[in-house]
Order: sequence, then C-alpha cells, then structure tokens
Amino acid sequence: MHIRRVVAKLAFALGFVAIAFAAAGNGQPRTINGYVLDSACTFTKNLKKPVSAQCAVACAKAGSPLVILSGDGTIYWPIADATPSSGQNEKLLPFAGQRITVTGKVFDRGGSRAIVIDTIQAQLSSK
Repeated sequence: MHIRRVVAKLAFALGFVAIAFAAAGNGQPRTINGYVLDSACTFTKNLKKPVSAQCAVACAKAGSPLVILSGDGTIYWPIADATPSSGQNEKLLPFAGQRITVTGKVFDRGGSRAIVIDTIQAQLSSK
C-alpha cells in the first residue's frame, strides 16, 4: 500500500511538472518569416503565398482576419495581449500580400498558434 501512495504522488508530481513546462512554452519570443494573407484563402485555397496584395486587402476590408503563413506552412493568428482584445487587421493591412518578418510572443493551444506582434517588417524582394 505504501508503494501505491509513493507511485501516485510521483505521478501527480510528474504531471504537474509536465503542465508547468507546457505552460512555460507559451508566450515565448520568436521571429517568424512568412506571408500576410487572409485566413479564408489560407484554408480554402491551400495557398503557399497570397494571390495578390489587392486580393488580401479586399478580403481584409470585407472582414476576413489576416494571418501570417510561415514558410513551413504554419498559420499564426495575430492577437492582442490587452483586454478587451482587438482585431489586428489594422496593424497587418499595410503588409497584406507581402512577405514579412515578424517578432513577438507565440502561443500554442489546441493545435493553433497565435502571435502577439512586437515588430513587423516587409522583407526585401530578391528578384
């Protein structure tokens, strides 16, 4: 019976440590390279990059949230860290359809990734 208690306490402690490490991974600063495009096209058309800047702007102005699609295909949802929260389209609209470098705190939850943007810069095109 004593061994069961020890094993149960050890399992509880290991579970707590695992949760603490998972939570500590959220909100870590990162730099991401990718494209700014509207979320609907990202999912429904399985795009690797925007069709055009005009298309991304038109969709954003119609209410579609802009997202950042990284080179490895990961979609980052831009979020605010303030409460009440606010949409991030205004911040991203000048970069719609462009390749960018963004820095900020990245959060993972349920298979989704979000980023609180600190800086955003257009990448120079290499033609």
